[in-house]
Amino acid sequence: QVQLVESGGGLVQAGGSLRLSCVASGITFRISGIGAWYRQAPGNQRELVASIATGGRTNFGDSVKGRFTISRDNANNTLYLQMNSLKPEDTAVYYCNYRPYGSSAYWGQGTQVTVSS
Repeated sequence: QVQLVESGGGLVQAGGSLRLSCVASGITFRISGIGAWYRQAPGNQRELVASIATGGRTNFGDSVKGRFTISRDNANNTLYLQMNSLKPEDTAVYYCNYRPYGSSAYWGQGTQVTVSS
């Protein structure tokens, strides 16, 4: 059974930083695929924050470019999201996602990030 477990969320003041982690079990990141972070704020649709392919190519949502970085540790089946210069509008539940090429995606349960002004 595949599980993705996020951690690192919490309450932070505007301008602060948080680092989210996502540890996978039941699947290995050595299998080529795309790791990603999504977020969903109340009343909004889930949106892509950042993604990283096996080869390291990254993609970021426009609202987080220059502030967030994404990385992956294939040996430890871990995905990271470093969030700097946080803004109140970054407040959301953040979800980890991994999609092996040619397969369905797996989702974590989400971790709450709250940025106070």
